Amino acid sequence: MNTTFALFVVLLFAAVMLLVWGVYTGWAAHRDPEAERVARRLRGIIGGETRQSEVTIVKERRLSESADIDALLRHLPGVRRLDRMLMQAGVRYLAARLLAFCAAGFTAGLLLAAWLALPALAWPLAGAAAASLPLLYLSRARDRRLVRFEHQLPDALDMMGRAMRAGHAFPTALKLVGDEMAAPLGEEFKAAFDEVNFGIGMGDALNNLAQRVPSMDLQYFVVAVLIQRETGGNLTELLSSISAIIRDRHRLLGQVQVLSAEGRMSAWILCLLPFGAGAMMYAANPESMGVLATDPGGRKLVGIAAAMMVTGVLAIRKIIRIRI
Repeated sequence: MNTTFALFVVLLFAAVMLLVWGVYTGWAAHRDPEAERVARRLRGIIGGETRQSEVTIVKERRLSESADIDALLRHLPGVRRLDRMLMQAGVRYLAARLLAFCAAGFTAGLLLAAWLALPALAWPLAGAAAASLPLLYLSRARDRRLVRFEHQLPDALDMMGRAMRAGHAFPTALKLVGDEMAAPLGEEFKAAFDEVNFGIGMGDALNNLAQRVPSMDLQYFVVAVLIQRETGGNLTELLSSISAIIRDRHRLLGQVQVLSAEGRMSAWILCLLPFGAGAMMYAANPESMGVLATDPGGRKLVGIAAAMMVTGVLAIRKIIRIRI
């Protein structure tokens, strides 16, 4: 019965997706956004009117290789945020593939829950947990890339300062860092220089760089450069000062990590100890542990213990998390 219901859920999901795809394909056949944009452009040229906002030299990021799916995803909420996460993580595939991975994980979670004969209420939870795995991997990749970027940033600022002391302009120093530094900082600075080289203003290029890399240290650099371009001043000394401040900040952050290591280890032990003790007790005497799942009082005790454990973990996390 559980296998039949799981197959029904999978087929229902596939049928809904095919229905949505068919409706959108029929709608797009009568109202193609590409054709409408070309027609508007032709009408503007014929009528002697051009809209400056429609002319851009920056290639817009695609959400899918298929034009139809790309147009559909642009109207869905949250897809832009996923695309920004992909960009910040340095992952090469598009948002449509990430959504496909999440859908595949959701289906795999449903099938696994059906195979394990879990209660029906646990099936959506298992599917949601499996669907979140690609997002967790993406978040982890973004954090690792951000750490590498922040470790490279002081050396990059020193290189820019030396290049400007040698007589190079700021865009040339930006290009030098993009060519000489390794990824991820090198490719991001090179992308910023390419935008400037294609005609985008320096302020817009630096703001785009700050959006691609959500680093507080980089935001300090961008804000300082933009203010200097408006008010004037010695940019070389400014870059040296920012580099020294970032290095001191990283040094202090490392000391905080060392001093808070005991608290973080305690948090991990407190999180894993109940599960380890429960597994050992279940292996020694399964009947005694089964009461917690079958008896209403046992389930209530498990819920209270879980709530207290979550509260303790959040409290320890609040104590050891120090913003610098």
